[in-house]
Amino acid sequence: MLQIDISLIYQIANFLFLLLVLNFLLYRPIRNIIRKRNQELESLENMIQEYGAKAEENARRIEEGLVLARKEGFQEKEGIKEEGLEQEKSILAEAMAKAGDKVQGAKKDIEAKMEEVRKELEGQIASFSAELVEKILGRSIQ
Repeated sequence: MLQIDISLIYQIANFLFLLLVLNFLLYRPIRNIIRKRNQELESLENMIQEYGAKAEENARRIEEGLVLARKEGFQEKEGIKEEGLEQEKSILAEAMAKAGDKVQGAKKDIEAKMEEVRKELEGQIASFSAELVEKILGRSIQ
């Protein structure tokens, strides 16, 4: 059976003293280390969230830049295309004008040659008609 005497008080005092010593030597330092580690983990988690937010912001900016660059590129492409079409029209108009000039020149040359041939033939009509009459009549006319 349990006897309550002075040794029980010594045991309780010994337990409380040991509890106090262990608290100072073991439990407090471990709790401080755990608290510091938890603070460091929270700090790291906050940094991770900040860097994640910065990464998302940078990705959004990059996407906006790409959209803007595509839009500007498309507008520039359309401008170049329109400029090319204008140049094409001016080149075609110039070529058509040159071709028209050449055709007019060729027509004038042909008309001039036709006129020369006509005059030459008109000069020879008398001799041709005389030859034709001679062939038809079968005799010479003079």
